[in-house]
Amino acid sequence: MAEKKDTRKRPVPTGNSNSNRPGFNFYWIYAIIGIVLISLNLFTWNNTTQDTTIDDFINEMALKGHVEKITIVNKESAEVYIKKDSLQAKYHKEKFGKAKATPPQYIFNTGPDEEFRQDLRKVLDTCKELERTTGKKYVFEYKYTTRENWGRDLLGWLLPFVLLIAIWIFIMRRISGGAGGGGGQIFNIGKSRAQLFDKEKGTNITFNDVAGLEGAKEEIQEIVDFLKNPKKYTELGAKIPKGALLVGPPGTGKTLLAKAVAGEAQVPFFSLSGSDFVEMFVGVGASRVRDLFRQAKEKAPAIIFIDEIDAIGRARGKSPSLGSNDERENTLNQLLTEMDGFGTNSGVIILAATNRADILDRALMRPGRFDRMIYVDLPDLNERKKIFAVHLRPLKVAEGLDVDFLARQTPGFSGADIANICNEAALIAARKKKKFVEKQDFLDAVDRVIGGLEKKNKIISKEEKSVIAYHEAGHAAVSWLLEHASPLVKVTIVPRGQSLGAAWYLPEERQITRTEQMLDEMCATLGGRASEKVVFDKISTGALSDLERVTKTAYAMVSIYGLNDVIGNISYYDPQGGEFAFSKPYSEKRAETIDTEVSKIIEGQFKRAVELLSANKEKLDKLASLLLEREVIFKEDLEQIFGKRPYDKEEPEEKKPEEKTVSPEGTAEAGEQKNILEWDNLSSGTPPTEPEDK
Repeated sequence: MAEKKDTRKRPVPTGNSNSNRPGFNFYWIYAIIGIVLISLNLFTWNNTTQDTTIDDFINEMALKGHVEKITIVNKESAEVYIKKDSLQAKYHKEKFGKAKATPPQYIFNTGPDEEFRQDLRKVLDTCKELERTTGKKYVFEYKYTTRENWGRDLLGWLLPFVLLIAIWIFIMRRISGGAGGGGGQIFNIGKSRAQLFDKEKGTNITFNDVAGLEGAKEEIQEIVDFLKNPKKYTELGAKIPKGALLVGPPGTGKTLLAKAVAGEAQVPFFSLSGSDFVEMFVGVGASRVRDLFRQAKEKAPAIIFIDEIDAIGRARGKSPSLGSNDERENTLNQLLTEMDGFGTNSGVIILAATNRADILDRALMRPGRFDRMIYVDLPDLNERKKIFAVHLRPLKVAEGLDVDFLARQTPGFSGADIANICNEAALIAARKKKKFVEKQDFLDAVDRVIGGLEKKNKIISKEEKSVIAYHEAGHAAVSWLLEHASPLVKVTIVPRGQSLGAAWYLPEERQITRTEQMLDEMCATLGGRASEKVVFDKISTGALSDLERVTKTAYAMVSIYGLNDVIGNISYYDPQGGEFAFSKPYSEKRAETIDTEVSKIIEGQFKRAVELLSANKEKLDKLASLLLEREVIFKEDLEQIFGKRPYDKEEPEEKKPEEKTVSPEGTAEAGEQKNILEWDNLSSGTPPTEPEDK
């Protein structure tokens, strides 16, 4: 393929280039000091001078008439100068070899000055005697001298200061959070930490990389078009929107959309997180907000993206401990002022993302600050197909892989979940040493992501295994016999993750839920405990997840959705979450009525499940026996025992599961499972000592 030429316009350099000039690196100081020391060493030291001892000086040099003179330096060391004709002696040739011996040829430590003077007198006396008897010159000259080592003295003065400065800089950088960026120095702690993307530095992500989310993409693209072609809209009198808030569950692609904007927009794009404004020092958050908007106004038109804005955008005045959140509220106040205050803020658009829009301050949500609220929902079937197509591109998949089938197996999955499944499927295929990723690898990846890793070596007694089998068989049987319960796909009693058994169901994708649908689902959820009651006439702690789920559903029916005849068409739903509510919005008598109605609903559905299983006891036994034998059974096995399910719609392909889970310790994330796997497993632990207040 031909390479695409870069046709983007480069910015014209301006006269002021100080901003592009690199900062001073402190390590240059170390380099200069090292060079100075090396230079001093080279200039003040002779590399050919050999170390020797006072004994060798006396016996091998002085008493043999080789010494011309010596110089005693600072009463510490002696430099020995050898006569030129004596350098040919064997001793000196061995010392220097082929190297040229330049004076002084030797140096040695004199030791205590008085002792050396005495030794030197004795040597000179001996040399005079030898000179008198042989006629050869043995006596040599000697002198004392004092030398000052400027390099050593200078280093002695400078080194303490250099060390103090280095330690000070190190401490300041650690306090200010590391070098570089707006917070690189202690005096710049109030500077913005936003990362700038512009024409020169952009992301590699475009709108083509964002699969699904067509409605959200359309609105985001329109905002980008506002900045590219403002006259198209302003000629008609329209005003450019000041902000857009991306709202949706985690993993749906809110940050990915922002990255695509940074890649597509030909304007400066400032990206940072809400937590970047939070600091331990008072006033830092507000200062960073001011600095961020100042930079954006200088580069207008520009876009500011604040991820997880709920870190600073929580509703004010909600904290029970007064004064504890003054700094966060000051930061929010400054943000509100910058977004739509007394001053002008033209040419700057604010994008923000959060999955907790219900806790944001109302002043932040009003038009004029965030003119648009863009909902980024979980993808539907068609959008999941497109998301799979994007994440399957880098994988080596088997020929004929049905993307439609994969999309149907993952209802309620976000884009991040689908990306994780594709990656897990590739890892599973590589673990099995396959050359391509096949359909079964994707099914195993779905099980792995939802239920966890299989633990076939977990020690379970026969009695417990029988209870687990009947528990899961009860869920499967009741869901098969009820019209509005989610159809079953697979049941297993192989321990997976923290669960001892699991049943996979495939819920239909619906936007509203009726009373009979909720009641059928509650009945199917209680089918596991009902099965234990029918078969063993005993119940266990394994149904904690089921009980949590049905309790929350029943309370929602009565107090939120208005689906109870006694309470009537009243909803006590609190969109703020009721975090700091000191009183309930109803009387004690109404609270008793709600508790009574909830208990009636749950016990009624449990009784209904017991009656269904009692009427089909033989089929339940067959199903549990088959489960004990095979450990995993599928939809086809239930059809052989119970007959074809009359409520099933015609499906072109077999679908995949919804799971309900329980942890061994008896704690469950009930109510937060995905629509897809409503999975129901049996816990192995004891119930908590202080159960959650429902």
